[in-house]
Formats: sequence, C-alpha cells, structure tokens
Amino acid sequence: MPSRLAKKPIPVPGKVEVTSTGNTLSVKGSKATLSRSVHSSIKIEVTPEGVVITPNNSSRLAHALTGTFAAHLKAMMTGVETPFKKVLQLNGVGYKVELRGTDLVFAVGFSHPVTLAVPQGITATVVKNTITVEGSDKQQVGQFAAEIREVKKPEPYLGKGIKYEDEVIRRKQGKKAA
Repeated sequence: MPSRLAKKPIPVPGKVEVTSTGNTLSVKGSKATLSRSVHSSIKIEVTPEGVVITPNNSSRLAHALTGTFAAHLKAMMTGVETPFKKVLQLNGVGYKVELRGTDLVFAVGFSHPVTLAVPQGITATVVKNTITVEGSDKQQVGQFAAEIREVKKPEPYLGKGIKYEDEVIRRKQGKKAA
C-alpha cells in the first residue's frame, strides 16, 4: 500500500520548476537549485497536475520510499523559495563562538578550540552566543546543526553547552550537603 503523501499528485508552486531525468530529481526556484538521486525502486513523473511518485514493484521498500521521496520533494520545493533555519544557543561562563572565514571556532571549556567548517550551500551567522544556520537543503541544515550541538551537548546540572533555541533541558538536582 503506497504512502498517503504520494497517493495524489504533489502540486508544484508557481515559481518552482521540477524536472526528473533518469535517476535524478531536480528542483529549481528563485533562490536555489537542489538535486537528489532517486532510488531505482520508485519512478517520478512530472505531469501538468503535479509530481507523481509511484513504486516500480510491489516490494515493501518501494512502497516505503514513495512516502520518503514525497516528503523529500516537498522539503526541496519549500527550500528553494524560503531557506530552512536552525538557531542554536551557547550557554556557559567563558563559552564563546566566532566565525573565522568559513569556519566556526568554539571555545567551550576544552584545552583547545574546536573548529567546524561550514559546508557549501549553508550560511552560518553568529551574534553574541547565538548561532543561526540557514540553507535551502533541509537535511543538510539539520545535519550541520546537529554537528554543532555535538561539540558540547547541554548538561543537566548547570545547563552549560550548545542547545537548540526551542530545546528544553530537563535539569537535575545536585548533591545535597549532609
């Protein structure tokens, strides 16, 4: 049974152009152009009603991939018009981050500074202790934001570390004096 996302043709917004050639899906918008390789078990057709995603065979994988690629396509069509954005906050005394060229340099309590290179197609901006990651590829933005958070995860006792803006850290009570 195919995915509910892929049952009907996916409508294409006015300024967006979708092309499917062989095993490549390309989405072109006013701000960016994205392309993704398509798995061999599904077929993507661009019709006047919209984009139709169908499984090539009746395997479980093919049916699962129809929904996956429908979600990818919707994210790509959104991303080429309005970029995706993740905001992270740096909490801790003496913790700081700065943007040097195309690298983010963190001072987060280690004996050495931690450097992360900003990937192609993503823009990172730093204002005080707030890092904003923007880009048209949803997966790439989320992955880079996760890599930034991985540098120093927030800890539950003092709340120090790098967290997402809307993330809630469950705090723990420390040791009690006898």
